[in-house]
Amino acid sequence: MKLNIVPARTGITWVKLGISTFFKQPLALAGLFLLYMLVMFLLSQAPLVGAAVAAVFVPASTLGIMVAVKEVTTGRFPMPTVLVSAFRAGRKRAGAMLLLGVIYAGGWFLGLAVATVIAPPPSGAEVSTAAGQGQLGWFYLTVTLLSLPLNLLFWHAPALVHWHQVAPLKSLFFSLVACLRNFWAMTIFALTWLAIFMVALFGLALVGVALGGAAMMTTVLVPTFLLLLAMFSTSIYFTFRDSFVEEEFPPPEISHDATHPA
Repeated sequence: MKLNIVPARTGITWVKLGISTFFKQPLALAGLFLLYMLVMFLLSQAPLVGAAVAAVFVPASTLGIMVAVKEVTTGRFPMPTVLVSAFRAGRKRAGAMLLLGVIYAGGWFLGLAVATVIAPPPSGAEVSTAAGQGQLGWFYLTVTLLSLPLNLLFWHAPALVHWHQVAPLKSLFFSLVACLRNFWAMTIFALTWLAIFMVALFGLALVGVALGGAAMMTTVLVPTFLLLLAMFSTSIYFTFRDSFVEEEFPPPEISHDATHPA
């Protein structure tokens, strides 16, 4: 396995591949994504440790979606069991994936704690005020910015552990290096998806308001947002596939100096 440097325009190709692959099996991929979201939600509702447990399983669940996309690209139907692919590949890789999950959860909560210190969120009574809304916006922005390094570390890490048997800590390093070396492709990928989300949601919001006000707008926006998220998650597989290639070894040399029998 070695790093592959791609041109900047590949970022748009990844987006196109994600959308086109999604529509090859829209019901299956959308259903798997919603199942993933539902499982994460249910885990997070467990008392005391729910959020931590959900965070631990994020890398494994992300890998499950990637395995499903790979199944679709090879013409197979992705079954729900792909979501637990990380735990069906042997004890060693399952343990490595759980270690990744623990590191991810620790990084996420560390970032959340730092964000709370830098830009503390408003209290319950303040949320309804204009000042409270602004304060909450700064808090979410700070969390997003602080989570960026964590996302780069884990962008390719689950796939590297699963498909290339890379050790967890090395996978984090390789993931970060791959994202930075393909910086422009990743940037265009992110900006293209951001533009798609903004245009689609803004356009549908206008349609929803015109048809029936705020209630209709919510009815239209929520499923559209989830659908776009499912397409985005589908495209992540292609960023990994094109960033790493199997290393090819030259065939062994054949000596021509051997003595042949007379």
